[in-house]
Amino acid sequence: MTEAVESAETSPDPSVDELFDKVYSSPAANASTWLPSEPEPKPDPGAESESTAKKASPASAESASTVDKLRISPLARKLAHDNDNDIDIDIDLDSVTGSGPNGRIIRVDVDAAIAAAAEVIPLSKIRKVTAKRLTQSQDIPHFFLTNGVEVDRLMVLRREVNEGLATQGVKVSLNDFIVKAVAFTLRQHPEANVSFNGDSLLRHPRINVGIAVVTDAGLLVPVVTDADRKSLSEIGAEVVALASAARGSKLTLDQMSGGTFSVSNLGMFGIDEFTAMLNAPEAGILAVGAASPELKLLGGELVEVQKMKITLTVDHRGSPCDGWCDSGRLPA
Repeated sequence: MTEAVESAETSPDPSVDELFDKVYSSPAANASTWLPSEPEPKPDPGAESESTAKKASPASAESASTVDKLRISPLARKLAHDNDNDIDIDIDLDSVTGSGPNGRIIRVDVDAAIAAAAEVIPLSKIRKVTAKRLTQSQDIPHFFLTNGVEVDRLMVLRREVNEGLATQGVKVSLNDFIVKAVAFTLRQHPEANVSFNGDSLLRHPRINVGIAVVTDAGLLVPVVTDADRKSLSEIGAEVVALASAARGSKLTLDQMSGGTFSVSNLGMFGIDEFTAMLNAPEAGILAVGAASPELKLLGGELVEVQKMKITLTVDHRGSPCDGWCDSGRLPA
């Protein structure tokens, strides 16, 4: 039906346009167009001039009203004022130039007016920086490594650790364990704690793990410095403080500088698996998904295990992963 109407709207044939107007005009107009009219009484010659003078103005107004009504198709008018399709835009039809026959406003004209009414939202400084750095990240040759890890024992360990820390009013999350595990792995494999530097690599003596935090202002990555030297409770307390400062726009430059590796965890939002973009100049970032139950064949029986998908994004220019894979000693 919509295609038929659109075809009628854009047709240059005056007869088609006239028929369209008759169909969608008011009931009174329809009646006067399609039904035979009664014979009009002959006018009184003596009152002809007076009658003409009295009726001239209303006739002109009616003609102008009809012309004004016919300059927009019913479909275009409905689209312009329809808020049922999440289009909460009030289109000023008087400012729309029609492209249909005789300057008629048709659907394409209203669509163009709606597109032109898009709201322009200036980027915050944080979003500008984020956009610039992520665009630069796309130019870095990189690759992804995805694996599924069972976390049943990790979840039991977390519960036991939190029970031991209950008297201190401290709780650690699965993400805190992941940050600690990443820092430990980088300490064991310092060749991965690097960044590309043109014709050389920078091997960093400190292990500083960035934590991706989503805020209303944009994506921020505060840094847990010397994460390999801190306890789980210290990492947990610091991550909570950094995330709170990030969401309150109170992070300092020092708290966002010096990262050598990053962790992005969307598991708490129910995301099963994703790939994260490099936070240049860091050579790697670990994307962490949600832990979910899966069936596993163990000893000839199906058992339920909690499994988590993790994906490592690596800068290929300075990555030791090609050597790890060739030697068969990729870290677990």
